[in-house]
Amino acid sequence: MCTGKCSKFIGICLYPLALLSIICNIFLFFPDFQTIYSKEEAEGLYRLTDEIKYMGGVVGGGILVLIPAIHIHSTGRQGCCSNRCGMFLSIIFAAVGVAGALYSGIIAVVGLIRGPVCMLENDTWSRPFLNSTESYLGNSETWETCEEPENIVVFNIALFSALLVAACLELLLCGFQVLNGLFGCICGTCNHKEAGLF
Repeated sequence: MCTGKCSKFIGICLYPLALLSIICNIFLFFPDFQTIYSKEEAEGLYRLTDEIKYMGGVVGGGILVLIPAIHIHSTGRQGCCSNRCGMFLSIIFAAVGVAGALYSGIIAVVGLIRGPVCMLENDTWSRPFLNSTESYLGNSETWETCEEPENIVVFNIALFSALLVAACLELLLCGFQVLNGLFGCICGTCNHKEAGLF
């Protein structure tokens, strides 16, 4: 496969992953799909995990991957970007994408490890799994510690896991584009040889 076609494929694959990251991060602001917890957080009450507010999915896996995806995709088309200079720039943009994916992935891992903020039996809000000696991820019996929001542990695990998977795929694709761009800088994009085939 020529480097131009490969860039186009990578760019197209990055679009839905960036969108998934943005959507997951936005959903995390609304535990149990209700706005009341975000409103209470805005009023100064402790209702959302800190990792949600770091915007790993919106900024890291979203914007910092979406902008490179646009350029990487354009290096696969005929025109001003499908040349050695465009491939060189795709290396820089892909490196930005790698940084964004790493940021998103690290935030997701920390969010998974530290667990959600929830209301306990004594009507206090905290992170009950933060200082526990064993991981709550494999022990679903401990999830009943959280009384409100309903199913918050499953909600957080599902969305942070989706963010982590998206970040890993973005990292692989952007990392591969760095190598592809380097090869394209040295050898060219080969788009001029196969015009109209893709």
